[in-house]
Amino acid sequence: MIYKTQVAIIGAGPAGLLLSRMLFNAGIESIILENRNEAYLRQRLRAGVQEEGTVAAFVEAGVGDKLIKEGMEHHGIRFHFAGEQHHIDVKGLTGGKVVTVYGQRNITCDMIDWAHKDNIKIIYEAKAQRLEGLTTDAPIVHFSLNGSLHELHCEYVAGCDGYHGISRPSIPKQLRREYVHEFEHSWYGILAEAPPSFEEVVYAHHPNGFALQSMRSPELSRMYIQCPNGTDPEDWEEEALWDELDLRLGFKNNRGKIVDKSVASMRSFVCDNMQHGKLFIAGDAAHIVPPTGAKGMNLAVSDIKVLAKGLINHYTEKDDTVLSAYSKICLSRIWKVERFSWWVTTSFHTLENQSEFDTKMQEATLGYLCSSDIGAASFAENYVGLPIYWDAK
Repeated sequence: MIYKTQVAIIGAGPAGLLLSRMLFNAGIESIILENRNEAYLRQRLRAGVQEEGTVAAFVEAGVGDKLIKEGMEHHGIRFHFAGEQHHIDVKGLTGGKVVTVYGQRNITCDMIDWAHKDNIKIIYEAKAQRLEGLTTDAPIVHFSLNGSLHELHCEYVAGCDGYHGISRPSIPKQLRREYVHEFEHSWYGILAEAPPSFEEVVYAHHPNGFALQSMRSPELSRMYIQCPNGTDPEDWEEEALWDELDLRLGFKNNRGKIVDKSVASMRSFVCDNMQHGKLFIAGDAAHIVPPTGAKGMNLAVSDIKVLAKGLINHYTEKDDTVLSAYSKICLSRIWKVERFSWWVTTSFHTLENQSEFDTKMQEATLGYLCSSDIGAASFAENYVGLPIYWDAK
């Protein structure tokens, strides 16, 4: 079967769903191909700290009603290190900017609901197999569905299909370079039916390793501890895990039933070319950050804001200035966000053979942030989200 549309979008995560919504609002047709089924997308747990610009993008796209109603604004962040807790006034240091906690699963469900309401076409369990004609005016996405092969004919392809998708490998090897850093530790994460002990996120540096207290709602806590790569989620007894969280975070956590537990590896990754002909890649297809800085979805949304503007300008004004500069505009922000995420990770996590000097350097770095308005403001500026550098050269 042959399908036709203006923009083919591969992947129905937040990036693909937001792009389809922004294009729909501008009268531009799209079809989303999603490898998973709808139930999987609605149940998949992901991070939930949204930058101010991310919240604004969802609201401006018309899918942010629940986010505004149910999201939890955070005006600051807490650091625990060297046996003491410190508070950084993010809102005060950034002229009133805040972050909002609203789960990625929640915003994904909201956008799927709106897509159904407005008949935006999402083809589930459609596996993209091959991209053809990317340097022509008539690209084709070949995909399988229900055991049969199909074609999606389009004018542009948006690759929002993640690190393991086909979009990035469809950019010829000689036209891209990939940068990777694998961290020697992972995160053991739990979701617990317990009210968060603090209403703001708490980052902890401890000799045993990093720990974090976050939340998904006033009744659900999201907790993490640093663990060795290869850790099995069943390696920890629940009481021992809670005891370790109390130790590393420096306070007694509210405890409750653990409803989800998982281990996530950590890496930094950047592809230095995000476009080839009529193909544009975004989100995890182009870059990955360790979760420490809470930047994964935020960085994807930033890509989509640039890509949507470029496509809308092309169709409504016959102006390809933004599309032509898509990689440069996105990468100028991506590398700064990668730096922030890498820096926060290396400042809070302890290595297996870490020296006492290294530990003192970490404590000194964190101490500077908490005692200097300039240092704290630098952290806060990155935490609430850097701007898009539209004039990137």
